[in-house]
Amino acid sequence: MTAQIVVPPMGESVSEATVAKWLKKVGDPVRMDEPLVELETDKVTLEVNATSAGVISEIKVPQGGNVGVGAVLGLIQEGAASVSSPSASATTSAPPAKPIAANAPEPPANRSEQPVRNSSPPGLQAAPVMPAARKMAEDRGLNPYDVPGSGKSGRVTKEDVMNFGNAPTAQASPAPKARPPQPTGSRPRAAEEERVRMTRLRQRIAERLKDAQNTAAMLTTFNEVDMSNVMALRAQHKDSFEKKYGVKLGFMSFFVKACVLALKEIPSVNAEIEGEDLVYKNYYDIGVAVGTPQGLVVPVIRAADTLNFAAIEKTIGDLGKRARDGKLSMDDLTGGTFTITNGGIYGSLMSTPILNPPQSGILGMHAIKERAIVVNGKVEARPMMYLALSYDHRVIDGREAVTFLVRVKECIEDPERLLLGV
Repeated sequence: MTAQIVVPPMGESVSEATVAKWLKKVGDPVRMDEPLVELETDKVTLEVNATSAGVISEIKVPQGGNVGVGAVLGLIQEGAASVSSPSASATTSAPPAKPIAANAPEPPANRSEQPVRNSSPPGLQAAPVMPAARKMAEDRGLNPYDVPGSGKSGRVTKEDVMNFGNAPTAQASPAPKARPPQPTGSRPRAAEEERVRMTRLRQRIAERLKDAQNTAAMLTTFNEVDMSNVMALRAQHKDSFEKKYGVKLGFMSFFVKACVLALKEIPSVNAEIEGEDLVYKNYYDIGVAVGTPQGLVVPVIRAADTLNFAAIEKTIGDLGKRARDGKLSMDDLTGGTFTITNGGIYGSLMSTPILNPPQSGILGMHAIKERAIVVNGKVEARPMMYLALSYDHRVIDGREAVTFLVRVKECIEDPERLLLGV
């Protein structure tokens, strides 16, 4: 019998993925539940496991191909012995000249002049609808498959929906898609350049950050914090803390605790806009930005207000490791109410972090540097850190933003406040 290797459901709002890497080739034996192929979505990388034991008999979608939920990636000959042939090796080792969607027909010769029109449901379509385009179409009461696509392989993009929705009638042709200026003529130093296709994650990061700039009334307020007391407390207890809990005591747990306390006092920083409503969240799921080789991701610490320092440090360590290994799940990345990012680990002295939609606030930590400051009328060298709070002015007033940042500063400079909750 033959078993299919099928693209599984990938989470809410994710309907398309790219085949990032095949872990097996035609003729390789596989065991039940053994990872076969890695799929890259615009949020996470996930593995597709074997549903039965046998031998890979066919790979239908090569590396770089685009697939929808339910698409068949390949076939497993159940119970067959390992068989490898030159033709099979050639099938898997020779990458296609241009990745195409699974089960997609050949594009027309005049594709640049005649965009492909979507007519199939998700997972079987030749030209998929991008997630942002689908959401915009639904918001406008349009069928996304009625919109002519002008993207690669006829994909329907957000701009296509926007232009289609602005047309005088549903039958009118959409306005031409605005494209960035293209270089004219040949590139004089093309031999010294390297052109790499953006990953889905990088495309998604770019889209979300640009949307945040375009949508939110974003401002940033700054302050500085004296890290002397936190550093002294950490140095005094770090050995016994690690011995008891099996995890190192870092600075991030102090900032998570400080932010939770400040969020409880200034609830608008923990709110978001949904339509014409303000949604105030009485729970505290704190996102912590993590840099990975694939790009920036923000896994979430759930119910941070209920965790002690050790639990926060363990959660951060686990999420960070899984982020770097590409093992985060959709649940790990969704539902955060506030975000903390630490550019200081890379040496950043000052920055203005960009909001993580739909959240209304993000705290930026920076490098700790000794600076001369005045303490009780005397100039002293103290370890200082600049803090930045970027916020959506549609939700948060300046007074609330400044008060929030001052409360975080007070908690870090006097960490006993975190223990007493004051």
